Amino acid sequence: MRISVSSDMDEPVARLLVAELRRRGHDVREHGALRPGADARWAACSEAAARDVAEAAADQAVVCCWTGTGASIAANKVPGVRAALCTDAATAEGARRWNDANVLALSLRLISEPVLKEILDAWFAAEPSQDAEDRQNVARVGRLDATRKGS
Repeated sequence: MRISVSSDMDEPVARLLVAELRRRGHDVREHGALRPGADARWAACSEAAARDVAEAAADQAVVCCWTGTGASIAANKVPGVRAALCTDAATAEGARRWNDANVLALSLRLISEPVLKEILDAWFAAEPSQDAEDRQNVARVGRLDATRKGS
């Protein structure tokens, strides 16, 4: 799977994230502080990773900043992106299942190596729900994106 990763800081957990994704066989594209010379501001690098998903240059993305909040906000401004800030495996699994999230947002402050691996396990194991109500909710979010594009 092609995964874009951004971080506004070159923190050990961000480097571990990239290494773990590669270890799992993913093709990783780095943004922000993870790529020399790239714009490392959280809004810019999160947008870049999210745009990769929206433009089909990546299948999914993982965006990181100190709390994960700013990265998630910036990513969610890109039409077609459904970014979820996840601090545990259950939240990651639910974000993929019920929200069909395509961008995972992580806190560099909160995530330890074991928790990171648990979150990634849950994220990649979960499949989007085929329940009609769940699909209708995801479709509604898509319509919100379409409305925003037309503004």
